[in-house]
Amino acid sequence: MSRSCDITGKKHQTGHHVSHSNIKSKRRFLVNLNNVTLFSESLKRKFRFRIASSTLRTIDKHGGLDQFLAKASSRTLTDKALKIKKQIEKNVSHQAN
Repeated sequence: MSRSCDITGKKHQTGHHVSHSNIKSKRRFLVNLNNVTLFSESLKRKFRFRIASSTLRTIDKHGGLDQFLAKASSRTLTDKALKIKKQIEKNVSHQAN
């Protein structure tokens, strides 16, 4: 299992650890991942994700999983998130008819 966010695909970054004597050695900045269960109100179903803390804060800001996926660009989402987004859009269009 790779250390990447299940929704946004955010991965580690690389950089340097700089010592007091200014010697640079390679290091990785890992993503702060959390296991969470998010509820989709339109599908009335729970989904388990391993997402970054920053993504979780953004989901809370938008008012839930459904609203976040509706506003998010399809380019920035992973395949798993795109599949759920399409299910939500399909369900919302069926309820409107």
